[in-house]
Amino acid sequence: MDLRLPDHLNALTATVRDFCERNVRPHAATWDREERFPSEVVKGLGALGILGIRVPEDFGGAGLGTLAVALVVEEIAKFDGSLALTVASHNGLGSSHIRVCGNDAQRRRYLPKLASGEWLGAWALTEPGSGSDSAAMRTTAVRDGSDWVINGSKAFITQGSVGNVVVVLAATDRSKGKRGISAFIVEFGTAGLSAAPMHGKMGMRSSDTAILTFDNVRVPDAQRVGNEGEGFIDTMKILDGGRITIAALALGLGQGALDTASNYCKERQAFGRRIGDFQAIRWMLADMETSLQASRLLVYRAADLADRGLPHTAEASYAKLFASEAGTKACNQAVQILGGYGYTNAFPVERALRDAKLCEIGEGTSEVQRMVISKLLLRA
Repeated sequence: MDLRLPDHLNALTATVRDFCERNVRPHAATWDREERFPSEVVKGLGALGILGIRVPEDFGGAGLGTLAVALVVEEIAKFDGSLALTVASHNGLGSSHIRVCGNDAQRRRYLPKLASGEWLGAWALTEPGSGSDSAAMRTTAVRDGSDWVINGSKAFITQGSVGNVVVVLAATDRSKGKRGISAFIVEFGTAGLSAAPMHGKMGMRSSDTAILTFDNVRVPDAQRVGNEGEGFIDTMKILDGGRITIAALALGLGQGALDTASNYCKERQAFGRRIGDFQAIRWMLADMETSLQASRLLVYRAADLADRGLPHTAEASYAKLFASEAGTKACNQAVQILGGYGYTNAFPVERALRDAKLCEIGEGTSEVQRMVISKLLLRA
């Protein structure tokens, strides 16, 4: 078993690291404080090809795989969790739903713009009254001749107020439950679609989050993605990949916090010694490093299985559950190591801790991951 990354992926992460050192590290704290979406930097990532990693080359993308996305998200998260979430959601949700489930006409229309960063994609599943229980959605799409009329609302939608196109899940036949849900592509600017930015988040404050309202939004049947009634089935495929990238995001946040704490331990003096010389601190660092290394193996394994076209639902949940909790714990321990300074915005660890908590919630909570894992374990 060769666990070394290929040269082209090492080169990719090095490029992203250099970009973030120059364009992200100096500004991330300001973006967070102002809750400002950094559109100019996102466009810069688009110019680097980072927003089209999974998009086939025929449609203007890099044609790489899930592991490439995970590596990029992990690297960006070391500098800014919000920006990493933007990259993760754009690559893994809206654009992936079109890439995986869309027809040729839909791919030709949308993927080139999404790959270049000219357009940003959003994905609308969660509603004000249904999160983990996504099959209980209230948003509906009713056929009217050759069109569909969509009504309802979606909440916590990443890129919801800065995006250009959204894939929305809606019930097309309530009597069929999960098998009565379909997906539709809706362009922002379509009559009846409105977005309200959500402010006051604990973390990920410069990642755009919005409530979307669909008021008699009319789209032609050509905008339906995949087969009618199979939207939920397709959603589960998309979520497997999304869980891997959120796990990578948590890993990057934890690694960034560990790096900050390690450097601090080399400089900070207490009782005439570096605090890194105290056993209590050393053991905290060792535990952080071990849990993050274990997370990395789980994330890369799940991504590798996905890239080889092998089943990876369980592995995605393993990675999401373990890495999200390990990343949050590492950020919390980093704050503890930095003490009073860790509790202020003088260092990025307090922001990392606030950002990391989302990774235990989004793309399926830790509790949902335990449900998935135990169900697979007990399956006859």
